[in-house]
Order: sequence, then structure tokens, then C-alpha cells
Amino acid sequence: MNILWLSHLAPYPPKGGVLQRAYNLIHELAHYHTVDLIAFNQQDLMAPFFGNMAEALDIARKELGTFCRHIKFIPIDCDRTSYGKYLLALKSLVSKDPYTINWLKSRVFSEQLKIFLSMHEYDLIHFDTISLIPYLKYVTDKPVVLDHHNIESHMLLRRADNEKNNLKQWYFKQEGRRLETIEKRVCPQLSLNITCSEIDRDRLISLTGNSRVEEVPNGVDTDYFQSDDSIQQQQSLIFAGTLSWYPNIEAIRFIAYEIWPRIRDTLPDVTIDIIGAHPPQDIERVGKSDERFHVHGFVDDVRPFLDKAAVYVCPIKDGGGTKLKILDALAMKKAVVAHPVACEGIHVQEGKHVLFADNTDQYVCHIKQLLKDEGLRYRLGNNARQLIEQEYTYSLIGKNLSALYEDCVHSYYRKGLQ
Repeated sequence: MNILWLSHLAPYPPKGGVLQRAYNLIHELAHYHTVDLIAFNQQDLMAPFFGNMAEALDIARKELGTFCRHIKFIPIDCDRTSYGKYLLALKSLVSKDPYTINWLKSRVFSEQLKIFLSMHEYDLIHFDTISLIPYLKYVTDKPVVLDHHNIESHMLLRRADNEKNNLKQWYFKQEGRRLETIEKRVCPQLSLNITCSEIDRDRLISLTGNSRVEEVPNGVDTDYFQSDDSIQQQQSLIFAGTLSWYPNIEAIRFIAYEIWPRIRDTLPDVTIDIIGAHPPQDIERVGKSDERFHVHGFVDDVRPFLDKAAVYVCPIKDGGGTKLKILDALAMKKAVVAHPVACEGIHVQEGKHVLFADNTDQYVCHIKQLLKDEGLRYRLGNNARQLIEQEYTYSLIGKNLSALYEDCVHSYYRKGLQ
């Protein structure tokens, strides 16, 4: 089949989060089908990996070109100025559509999409986020698939519930409700909706009624994420994730101000590595004042830090979808202590693959237990790796996605003949 993949980001390099999912799904689909790509260029996602954006796009085009037939990158209009997103957020309060829909509206993208559709015969069009829905009007005679990395309205409403600032709480709530209305209207019209987890699948079905929704989980490159148990340091903790994302910011502050002081004061040999681009200034200050609290910022390869760590700490309790950082840690045989929300959508069992915690006392208790009990650490880690190999390899996920898309196309045209 010929597939046109529309994306809200240039899916390269495949290091963490949404970049990892998008890159690997396209890469695996390309084993079975011809894939063309039109993608917006989110500068904040690519900037940490390259010296400048021209270099970033050249390398991305070259690497993606090894398995994509045609590629086009488009700048995001509101990224042209430092205040563009804030201005658009204000304008969206009085516009027909919410910010989540408005931020990717682009005349240039529209024109490129029309050119691709006129020059090539596609069997299926993939929309990689609901924010691309304004371009649905150009695809009138093809099956359309929408990927929900999160159920965006649910994530915004959950964020509103967790927000202490009244003005921000109001903003997230109105944004979530407006987006919920769009999801209810649009999703039933599509040939297929895909989610990252069974939980999000159930949420979307509950919200949108008779939409066709299937789970396509996030996965792991298990060849890349291989553990070397021999270098694990018994008294070492780790957290990894992009530190400009609000659930990660809350999580790392919880570690720094609630968990770490109690661990540090009772276990004098323990260290912690904080990995991720754009750490908040207050967290950097903690690192400068405490020689055992290591704030590394962006690192090109997280694997050596994961290998060294005895315990992966993940108190994320907000956001949506499934957390790829958890999947990576499980693939690296890490003993994980996490909030249940951080593991939503991943088929882990408490006590077998991870230990759950939802308050400071539980985190401290579990961390101390794992640092003391090497047998428990290795048992959790080995079970975790086995789970990843059975359910979360991208080769398996890609094969299943290919079959799902073929069925989607056949179903679409069978309906047309009825």
C-alpha cells in the first residue's frame, strides 16, 4: 500500500517520548508499505540533539529518507517569534477552535498536502494527532487513521484537576471541554482511531460512542536498550525525561523536595542522576548545592546512566498515553518505583514488574527496600525485560499495525461497494 503520514513533528532522532513512537512506527510500516511523510518541524524537540536547525533537518531528511519515499518539513507559524504560542493561546480563547487545534493551522502545510494528494495515489492517510484535524477536509475519498498519543481532552481536564493556580485551572478546563466536543464530532467519522493503551481505548470509546478504536501500544527497540548488569551500582537512583514537560517538572520537584531529603539524610552513600533537557532553574540549584544530586540535563545516550542505576524513580501522576521512559527502564531491567499513573496502559503487575507508590512514605520505603535487597531488584528487572520482549517490541507492534491498516483499507472499500 501507499501511505501518507501527516505528523506534528519531524520524527527524528528516535530518542524518548513521541519521537521514539513516531519514528519506530514509520520505520516498521516501511518494511511492508511505501510511506510518504509531511511533518511540521517542532524546534524545541529537535534542538537539544543538534547544533542548529538547518543541520537537524538535513540529518533527519537523510535518515528518514532511507525508508520514506518523499519527505517534506514545514515550519510552525506560531514558532516564528518567542511569544507566538502565548499570543495564539490568548487568541484561541475567542476563536472557534481551541489552541490544541489552532497551533498547527498553516497555509503552507495545506498547499503541500494538496500537492502530495494530486501527485500520488494513496491507499490510506495517517493523521498523527488530533491537532491536524483542520486538514481532514482535503482528504475526501481515502480511509483516514488518527493516532491518539494521549486522549487530549482527558489529559487537559486531568491537568485542570491537578492545577492549583485558579487562572490556569480555568484555562485548561475550557480547553479540555472544547477539545472534547471536537473529539466527539470527529472520531466517529474516521475509518480508524488508534490509542497507545487499552485504558485510552476505553476512554475514547466511552467519549465518542461508535468510533472504531484499536490499541497500538508504545514499544521499545530491544536491540538498542540492552542491559549490562555488571556495572549496576547498588546505591544509585535515576529519573529520566524531558524536564520542560509539566508532568515531569512536577515529578522531579517531588523527588527533589519530598523524596530525596529523606533518602539523602538516612543513606549517606546514595546518589541520584537527573537526566533530561531543559531542567528548571530551581532543580539546577539543588544539583549545585548537593554533590550527590546530579543534574545532567540533556544526554545523547541515556543507556549508561540506566545501566548504572539500581532503582528508577518515577513519581509522574499526570499526563496521558503510556510513558516511554517506563518502557525503556523496564527493557533495561531496572527495578522501578512509580506512581500508578506513570504505568497506565502498560501491562505491569505490582510486585512482579514494578513497585507502586502514591505518597512520600511509600516511595522512601520502596526505594530503601530495593537498595537493600539485591535479589528483589534483579527479580523485578528480569521480569520486566521478559514482559517487554513478549509484548512491547517495535517489530511485533509494526507487524500488527501493518495488518490493521490493511484491514482498515479493505473495510473502507467494502463499505463503498455496498
